[in-house]
Amino acid sequence: MIIYVDIDETICLSPKNRDYSKATPIKKNIKKINKMYDNGDKIVYWTARGTGSGIDWRDVTEEQFKNWGVKYHELHFGKPIYDLFIDDKNINSDTFFKGE
Repeated sequence: MIIYVDIDETICLSPKNRDYSKATPIKKNIKKINKMYDNGDKIVYWTARGTGSGIDWRDVTEEQFKNWGVKYHELHFGKPIYDLFIDDKNINSDTFFKGE
C-alpha cells in the first residue's frame, strides 16, 4: 500500500507563526506510521511547508525526521494550501489516530 501522510498537525505540532523549526513530535502518531512502514507499506510524506512563503524547509524537515525517528520512503514538498480536501481515499488524521 502507498500511503501519503501530512506532517504538521499530523505527526507534529507546529507553532502558529509557522516556524517549523520549533515543531514538536507527536510520538504516538509517528510510532503508528513507522509500524506501517515496518509492515511493508510505502510511506510518502507530503507537506505544504514553504508553499505559501517560498522558504525551503527541506533540511529542517529531514533533520527533524532523523531526530524524531521517522521512517519514510519519500518526502515531497509543494502540497497545495487548501481549506477542504475532498477525495475518495482520504481520512482525517484525528479519525486515523483516534484511540491510540
